[in-house]
Amino acid sequence: MSTASEGPLAGVRVVEMAGLGAAPYTAMLLSDLGAEVIRVDRPGARPAGAGKYALSRGRRSIMIDLKRPEGLDALVRLVERADVLIEGFRPGVAERLGFGPDVCLRRNPGLVYGRMTGWGQTGPMSRMAGHDLNYQALTGALSLLKRPGSPPATPPGLIADFAGGGLMLAFGLVCGLLNSRATGQGQVVDAAMVDGVASLTTLVHSMLAQGRWTDRPGTNFCDGGAPYYDSYETSDGRYMAVAPIEPHFYAIMVERLGLRVEDLPNRDDPANWPRLKGLFAGIFRTRTRAEWTEVFDGTDACVTPVLSITEAPGHRHNEARGTYPRAFDVTQPAPAPRFDRTPGRIAGPPPLPGADSRSVLLDWGLPAPDAERLISAGIVQQS
Repeated sequence: MSTASEGPLAGVRVVEMAGLGAAPYTAMLLSDLGAEVIRVDRPGARPAGAGKYALSRGRRSIMIDLKRPEGLDALVRLVERADVLIEGFRPGVAERLGFGPDVCLRRNPGLVYGRMTGWGQTGPMSRMAGHDLNYQALTGALSLLKRPGSPPATPPGLIADFAGGGLMLAFGLVCGLLNSRATGQGQVVDAAMVDGVASLTTLVHSMLAQGRWTDRPGTNFCDGGAPYYDSYETSDGRYMAVAPIEPHFYAIMVERLGLRVEDLPNRDDPANWPRLKGLFAGIFRTRTRAEWTEVFDGTDACVTPVLSITEAPGHRHNEARGTYPRAFDVTQPAPAPRFDRTPGRIAGPPPLPGADSRSVLLDWGLPAPDAERLISAGIVQQS
């Protein structure tokens, strides 16, 4: 399978050490935008349903036994020909396995070496286990998802793993690559999810400093405290997202609800928020989600239906933009962002571990006799 592309990252070569979660998302983003990504799998890797795991799309896979010196040498020979390496091990593991930054940068001085962890390469918690919820918790981000009298929400791993982790690492790698091509010098990118989530909260810290935010969840204008920024239940048990922060948008929303702004309490006084919330909630419960969607469709009221994950691909706006194409029998998000001259694309289905071992060795410049010797000895395994 060829994963060549004409996207904005065409010509960039990436070695991805197989892992879970955030680092594979980074590799997917780079592949979607044209990079050639080679995933290095360990022997015995046979994940169930691998062919439909869209997070692994657009790579080729080589299976290498890194416990054998010849396997480690084969990996480093690939790294010599790469622009970027991605690994998501705990601090010190890559060094212990023999392909840490010192080894790789000595063999390839221009390499951008990306490291994805939860807590970072340094700090008292750097070697501790953790997950998305933990990184949100330690940065204050999780408290922003709390309502008075209720525990914080428990979102899937989107905020820390993918926004604060995978997306931040992709950004860091591209920045490092620009610098490497300008200077000839590579470097290590330490992408910690806890750092990335902290960065995502910059707006809240800014508003705290300005006196426009309180550290009490559910009391601010965009954390569910205000009546004009919340979700309201409809008569069929579904929800509408209501977000007309600006007064002129708010006026449209109020008018579509059959009310007049001048008849309502001042929305800018938090003392009036409970009364307004109760009023709006009662009105939204009088119609179904579909009915309210029709009421607000095409307006600037900033009111939209809350769709499920399975409903989202069928929404007419998403359909018109091709936001959820179907590829290799899986409905999945399209590459983002979009480029008009060098568009990205889904470069291919997720590979089975080791499916491309021979072609990777040959395409990346290893002599054919060396490739065949590695495969026949079981050091590199072709599935």
